[in-house]
Amino acid sequence: MKKLLSVLCGIFACFIGDNVYSAVAGSNVIDARSSLSHSNAITSVNNYNNGRGKQTVANAYIQNQKNTYFLVTQPDVDTACRQKIYSCLSDYCGDVTVIPGKTSGRCAYASESELYNYALLCLQKDTSILLPQYSVNSKYSAGGMNTAARLCPSYVQQELMSYLSMANMADKLTKSHSDICTQRRRELEAAMACHAVALAYGNETTSMLTTQLTDYCGAGVSGGSAEMVTRFVNAGNVGANIWGWAEKVVTLTMNSKGENWEAAVDAVLASYTNRMNLACGDDLQLNTVAHPRTNNTATTLQNAAAVLTGVAFPQQKTNTVENPYENWSLYMEVQSMSEIYNYSDAEAVVNAGLTNNALTQNSFLTSAQMSNMQKAYTLGTKVFVIRDSTRCYMVPVTNLTQSETSLVAQAFANCVSR
Repeated sequence: MKKLLSVLCGIFACFIGDNVYSAVAGSNVIDARSSLSHSNAITSVNNYNNGRGKQTVANAYIQNQKNTYFLVTQPDVDTACRQKIYSCLSDYCGDVTVIPGKTSGRCAYASESELYNYALLCLQKDTSILLPQYSVNSKYSAGGMNTAARLCPSYVQQELMSYLSMANMADKLTKSHSDICTQRRRELEAAMACHAVALAYGNETTSMLTTQLTDYCGAGVSGGSAEMVTRFVNAGNVGANIWGWAEKVVTLTMNSKGENWEAAVDAVLASYTNRMNLACGDDLQLNTVAHPRTNNTATTLQNAAAVLTGVAFPQQKTNTVENPYENWSLYMEVQSMSEIYNYSDAEAVVNAGLTNNALTQNSFLTSAQMSNMQKAYTLGTKVFVIRDSTRCYMVPVTNLTQSETSLVAQAFANCVSR
């Protein structure tokens, strides 16, 4: 009986244990499932609240609107028109390039109005679609709004100034790197050396002067030539009047220089300076010192003639040094560092250069330019010619005579005047 009771108790205990274990296990499964479901619910709620629904689709739509209407990734009207206008000008003038030794294109001396009119005519023929992203509004629609002919004429003036500035700088670079410019620079260096020698040995014999000049700018010197030696040897040999030649014949001094022969030597050097400026596109100016005047006393031949005729030659007043106020230039050219778009601005720049302190900061003129302008005005300069990359303005600072007005107008016919 006890054995049977123990067996029954064992079976009952096993039964109760299984139920208890299953109950405990079941509670764990239920808790895991409920936790997973709750976390999924929280995630979906967070996505809905933070993402505000289908946010990815909304972001894509906004980006598409920006690309289409605000031209984030598409070319705008200004960029497209610049390409059209540049294509028109480059087809007409040749593309702007910097190539050593290349000759100037057909637009090197073209006026601004000529290029402006051609660009307008070129655009009028262009009825292609300017902005492809606006495919609905094509040239076949009413008015043809999306064409270069309709949208680009307002950009012609701005792009023309940009093109002329690039063409001007490219032309200067091409000239300054050309072979002819290099040759002219070497020629000017040799001429400057011979200029100093000609002034130092001008009153010596012809053979000595020729020998000295040959050593400094002869055919064996870089940039020198026999022609250059001859020009400096003969500079100033011709007198200002017939008495100069007669005196040379009587005294057998054929190398005797005429009156103010130093100015003739300066003129020879100035001719080589101008040759270099034309070849290189530079604006180098020659500055020489004031030379003493030749004494205008009676020569040997004149004294002999006075003895025979009984009439003395009048003595002219002698000045030891030339008056700088008499020989100062009527006009002065100034290169502006910034663009000047009208005459009133050019006049303001000139007035500022003449009245401001030379050390005053100026976006158009350097301190050296203002100092030179003020010095030139003090010595009698009446007109200042101010230039930028493409334009030229002639600004008088005092009243001009009729002959002075005619001289300046002929020299700067392409400049804008008052």
